Amino acid sequence: MDIAAARKLTGLTQAEFAKKMGLGLTGERTVRGWENGEHKPSKDALSLVKLLAEQQPFRDDRRKGDFQFIDLFAGIGGIRMPFQELGGKCVFTSEWDKFAQKTYAANFGEIPHGDITKIDAADIPDHDVLLAGFPCQAFSQAGLRKGFRDTRGTMFFEIQRILAEKRPKAFLLENVKQLKGHDKGRTLETILGILRGQTNSDIPSDIPMSDSARRSLSTPLNYWVDFRVLKASDFGVPQNRERVYIVGFCRDAFKDIDFDKFFSWPEPTGIKTRVGDILEIGEHVKAYTISDNLWSGHKRRKAEHAEKGNGFGYSLFNENSAYTNTISARYYKDGSEILIDQSRAGLNPRKLTPRECARLQGFPDKFVVNAVSGVQAYKQFGNSVAVPAVRAVATAMVDAMRNASSVRNKKRATK
Repeated sequence: MDIAAARKLTGLTQAEFAKKMGLGLTGERTVRGWENGEHKPSKDALSLVKLLAEQQPFRDDRRKGDFQFIDLFAGIGGIRMPFQELGGKCVFTSEWDKFAQKTYAANFGEIPHGDITKIDAADIPDHDVLLAGFPCQAFSQAGLRKGFRDTRGTMFFEIQRILAEKRPKAFLLENVKQLKGHDKGRTLETILGILRGQTNSDIPSDIPMSDSARRSLSTPLNYWVDFRVLKASDFGVPQNRERVYIVGFCRDAFKDIDFDKFFSWPEPTGIKTRVGDILEIGEHVKAYTISDNLWSGHKRRKAEHAEKGNGFGYSLFNENSAYTNTISARYYKDGSEILIDQSRAGLNPRKLTPRECARLQGFPDKFVVNAVSGVQAYKQFGNSVAVPAVRAVATAMVDAMRNASSVRNKKRATK
């Protein structure tokens, strides 16, 4: 294989290509050596070169879109995908996890910038829409639920400082359902108040955040804001996943526009979901069958919980189940929240395959899942979003912006 030709197909420099392959500090020199014929890549490295050259199914080479957006705490790009489909052009991405960066690059042909706390807001390109699935562990049921006292919870203030600097026309934020009830609703109330420009002075001084984020609090925002808890299963995804979506439109950019009238939350599609629709067929799925020891442990723990009067323990589903439980980032550990019944084949239950996890979140089959290990893929899809639910919100947002812009332009024309 001509390594140089393969790299050029990706549009990446030697340094970017090396980073995408996870080659470390000397990676650029390694790639240069391959291209110059000084040494040859290993069989595994050669396979990855081929994968990178042939794929990147969601790469966007347009110079400009119908609107420009940024993708913060991007994960593997689940929020980006619908906005790109709707004509938007992503002009900046940030994601600190190196494994998520690899999957993102394999699909979108871009390597996300790293830690957003180290990026000056002024250095971020101008954009119309800000997207952020900000870290949820600080608010989730599975975590300690420390909220703003957890450094992961303070990532919201990084979003706030970018909004204060760049003033995009709109934003979409996503988080776990538990954000709604955290601290008896006060955490979400604080977030909404800041976005609306109402409660900046109420932030305790001991809440950890960057100096730039704290300084930006002195510049009130001015957004129309609303939120809604949406279920993935209401949008054709066979998963009982509920998430908080927060939508905002800039009152300064859309003066005299009443978004109570211009924006409507998407309604459930009414499509009946079925787990069998996301399951793979073939002998290879048997490799995901759990061991006798793990299966015995699952059954024992479930029986112990039952004796205590609670319903904790593994959950078993088959192709006729309407939907599964919510998949989590810890799915790789034992798969207990979603196990697929194989009793008719005389086998123990099995975990979902990485491709099935992608389907469970509504990612299309051309999405690259094997740029990282299976363990990392499980984490990534557990941390990601239900793409069809985001698509429904994105469509409503883009329609609202276009209609509001049309009305605004007509008003200007009549003056």
